[in-house]
Amino acid sequence: MREQISKFSQSPKAQAIFFAAYVIVTALGLYLMQTSVIAFLLLLFSILILYYLKLKTRTKWLIGLFIIAVVVPLVASQGPSFQSYMEVGTLVGIYAAMSLGLNVVVGFAGLLDLGFIAFFAVGAYTYAIFASTQASHFMPFGHYPLPGDTFWLFILIGAIIASIFGILLGIPVLRVRGDYLAIVTLGFGEIIRIVLNNMDHPINITNGALGISSITPPNFLGIPIGNSSQFYFIVLGIFLVVIYIVTRLEHSKLGRAWKAVRDNEIAAQASGIPLVKTKLAAFAIGASFSGMMGAVFAAKQMYVDATSFTYLESTMILVMVILGGMGSVPGVILGAAVVTILNTQVLTDLSNWLTQLSTNGVISIPDALSPAKMQRLIFGILLVVFALYRTQGLIPHKNRKINVEKLKKEASEAPGGALLSKERAETGGTD
Repeated sequence: MREQISKFSQSPKAQAIFFAAYVIVTALGLYLMQTSVIAFLLLLFSILILYYLKLKTRTKWLIGLFIIAVVVPLVASQGPSFQSYMEVGTLVGIYAAMSLGLNVVVGFAGLLDLGFIAFFAVGAYTYAIFASTQASHFMPFGHYPLPGDTFWLFILIGAIIASIFGILLGIPVLRVRGDYLAIVTLGFGEIIRIVLNNMDHPINITNGALGISSITPPNFLGIPIGNSSQFYFIVLGIFLVVIYIVTRLEHSKLGRAWKAVRDNEIAAQASGIPLVKTKLAAFAIGASFSGMMGAVFAAKQMYVDATSFTYLESTMILVMVILGGMGSVPGVILGAAVVTILNTQVLTDLSNWLTQLSTNGVISIPDALSPAKMQRLIFGILLVVFALYRTQGLIPHKNRKINVEKLKKEASEAPGGALLSKERAETGGTD
């Protein structure tokens, strides 16, 4: 049995056959059982299986994109739960992109940020104000609300404004570390929420506690976008861009500078790394991802108010990063997916099922232990279990492997490299 498992683990062809069979069976199961949450989750689980297969990275990307963009929407579209499944997928994409942004700040640069939801709020209000009649209360020119085709521009505007706020947060906290940094960022997040909640006088900018409603939905080439299935593909597109940027940054000069600051700030500064620029870049880039998704969130909900951007939301995003594995891009994505699916799908459906059984008299549940009240408790217990048995996260961060022989060969082929190698050979390899 062990030999067979070993052969399977070393055979890409056998793994590919198994994976193809798994995807076909789970897709067929969801097609036949449209209302089955288990069938939907098993199909999504194929993405995690794909990550561990011994295939080329580009092949994994193409297969994963095909499953997410084609298989899941196509198979799920045949039943009444289609929009519900797409809603879950959309929320996973939004929170995953935000978690990747926070991972830049916390996982790469080592800067604990407890007010990250503030940048999400900035992006959401940026689009909400100008895509509704709210802007006409204080703008002396222009016609509002702006048409839905400006939504695509506001994705970039939301990212830019959120990055500016990220820099404004970073400037006063440059000399603060550890617990004090967490306190300052927590205060920043609460200040933004309170300000947005009270900017209805003397000039009505955000409509205060009433929030902004009747936000113009986006459109694409004249086609209105309002369903979760349509926003699913918008979020997917932005999410792929975010993944590409983060993975490129991780192994860039800036990414290495972030990790050096995270590991030892004094040593990094002594090595010539500019701490101010490095930290501000982390805050700005991380905030921009959150601002983009904030604009999408406002367009999707068509209503925003300050209660959507509380400290609990910031904590939830931080939990996604820590649960998945700080500094690990695939781990953070998995953490965001697990937390979002647990909250929006699994625990909610489990709570509704137990409530229905209690209502029908099948089981007796005291009011103090009602499923709706115990949902947060169950979620907390699951997080504790994950933390105990996966201390480094679901997918821990792995340092990039460097081919030393390849580096030596490149160095010898570089101008002056052959002469240097000859001098080292003559001196016995000493400098």
